[in-house]
Amino acid sequence: MTPNDDMNVIFVGKRHGQSKAVALNGGVLAGLIFLVLALILAAGWAGYQVAVTKAAAEQPTESELVAEWRSKLEQQKAQLARVREDVQQQVDALTLRLGQIQGRMLRLDALGQRFMESGLVASDEFNFDQPPAVGGPEELGLAGDSYSAPELTEMIFQLERQLEDREKQLRLLDKVSSRQKLEDERYVQGRPITWGWLSSKYGYRSDPFTGKRTWHGGVDLAGKDGSDIIAVASGVVTWAGERYGYGNLVEVDHGDGLVTRYAHAKTVKVKIGDVVQKGQVVALMGSTGRSTGPHVHFEVIRNGKTEDPVKYIQRASR
Repeated sequence: MTPNDDMNVIFVGKRHGQSKAVALNGGVLAGLIFLVLALILAAGWAGYQVAVTKAAAEQPTESELVAEWRSKLEQQKAQLARVREDVQQQVDALTLRLGQIQGRMLRLDALGQRFMESGLVASDEFNFDQPPAVGGPEELGLAGDSYSAPELTEMIFQLERQLEDREKQLRLLDKVSSRQKLEDERYVQGRPITWGWLSSKYGYRSDPFTGKRTWHGGVDLAGKDGSDIIAVASGVVTWAGERYGYGNLVEVDHGDGLVTRYAHAKTVKVKIGDVVQKGQVVALMGSTGRSTGPHVHFEVIRNGKTEDPVKYIQRASR
């Protein structure tokens, strides 16, 4: 086909087989092609605009993005607040536990101080006011790691268990020590005066007033008028006042049926019902009652019967 040739387009109808031919020259054909291309371009442009519009509609606006980020920020703040609250509760719990441990440590220090005062523990060996001395070389190149909260909690648990064990042991030692100290305090031993001499022994003697052989149920210790008369053991005062023949008398019950008497006192320093300690001043030396001069008549009575006080005076201390 040459460029000058025409193109015929034949249209065939459905009825009666009729047909119609349309002649297309070059200009008409070019126009048709241009029209088709224009339609294709228009359809593509329209599709593009529809897609852009749809994408723009689906993309959130600036206000929506701000709202979304604000919501996320609030959630993170809430989570942080919960974490802080949990941490604070743990800190409060640990603080309470440490306060309890400190209280128990104070009790242990008090027991240790009592042991030092009782002489069971040497004060130059243990100083409960100072932390124990520790030390050691530093490992070069090794950085120490901080303890984690669970590790710290476990350490506190272990410390509490150790404290509980030590408290039980120290309480037992304290009971033994107190019992031993009580027995030592009740142990009748020593002289009832700080200065003086033995002027009359226990047993039969010549009565200083009649010259007859009479029984003397104690010993006499002469000394300076007004000097101290002391208890030879701890106990409870069962008599404090004048008694016939004894003058001013102090009687102390030490338990287990053991009683001591201190007679002819110038002044009585205690009263009935008082609890006296070993070495406590109970009276002042005098010459009241049936006496020839300043002295103390000292008796030791066990289960209602007198015993020679000299064996108690010469007893070794406990």
